[in-house]
Amino acid sequence: MKQIWQFNTTLLLFLLSIQLSAQIDSSWTEKPVVQLSGFADIFYVYDFNQPQGAERQAFLFNHNRHNEFNLNLGFVKFNIEQTKYRANFALQTGTYANDNYAAEPVLLKNIFEANIGISLNDKNNLWLDAGVMPSHLGFESAISMDNMTLTRTLSAESSPYFLTGAKLTYNPTEKWELAALLVNGWQRIQRLEGNSLPSIGTQVIYKPNEKTSLNWSSFIGTDDPDATRRMRYFNNFYGQFQLSKNFSFITGFDVGVQQQSKNSSTYDYWLSPVFIGQLTINEKWKTAFRAEYYQDKTGVIIPRMTENGFQTTGVSLNLDYSPAQNISCRIEARWFNSKDTIFETSTNPSNNNFFIGTSLAIRFAEQLSR
Repeated sequence: MKQIWQFNTTLLLFLLSIQLSAQIDSSWTEKPVVQLSGFADIFYVYDFNQPQGAERQAFLFNHNRHNEFNLNLGFVKFNIEQTKYRANFALQTGTYANDNYAAEPVLLKNIFEANIGISLNDKNNLWLDAGVMPSHLGFESAISMDNMTLTRTLSAESSPYFLTGAKLTYNPTEKWELAALLVNGWQRIQRLEGNSLPSIGTQVIYKPNEKTSLNWSSFIGTDDPDATRRMRYFNNFYGQFQLSKNFSFITGFDVGVQQQSKNSSTYDYWLSPVFIGQLTINEKWKTAFRAEYYQDKTGVIIPRMTENGFQTTGVSLNLDYSPAQNISCRIEARWFNSKDTIFETSTNPSNNNFFIGTSLAIRFAEQLSR
């Protein structure tokens, strides 16, 4: 009898394992959704300071050409979505790629995204993604149509748009998202030569309701080789609020510190508060206002050009027209005021900079299979 019971138990466990394996296999072999998408942003900017160089300002990395029609960002992207895995691969071109990927080898400059992710549990709320992916720092995307303003904030231009490494994301509930990252460095695809220390990052997102999102992201690492390693610690805080059907706003604050020298207990710091409010006039028209400040006295992020470093206030006003959901026509007036004369002009440097930017952008998405 005991042998029969053991045999039946073994048989039952075997059958259950087959059933479980079949369930697991079916979830992994489920046919994925494959999508082809693309984006293009054509811009023209007139800078009233009339700078003489090809790039208007050394601290800007988007829409940074004067009196010239150009492509800020254009890309074609393949996206794969499945219950247990996902992948993105996108190739890019434009002034955004030239300016932001200047430190990368030529063959890597055209990679906008290249990442693969897999689910690590049955609930599919724990994911591991690896590759070149959008940064977890900041509320602005490299895609202008995803942002309230045409041009990017000083805080976005001075922190990574992309990172390369691995990201573990966990959603314990609908309200919380937690992430941990191990990456090659501060906005790098290829690790800095001579640096053997990977950088780490964290992110906490809390959404108490549909109208509010609160974020805290961090970066700990270095952008130096081992011989001169200075540790960098950066925090990015922001909140997004939908006050009414027609009005929303974002407020954020960045603060970072970096060692003055290797093993030093003395740190340099930089900071940047920002506010953006957006008014939806109707289905086709929107307007947005931005106020911001950026301080980097010692040139940790923005190279020091004067005695007082970079201490700049900025305001901008946006007007957007979208005749269709996938098309955006935008115009923006933006003004900077700096403590020192850091802005290039046709004659002598100035502490003021005013420019008007325009953009015509389009995006598309086509599902290739199911």
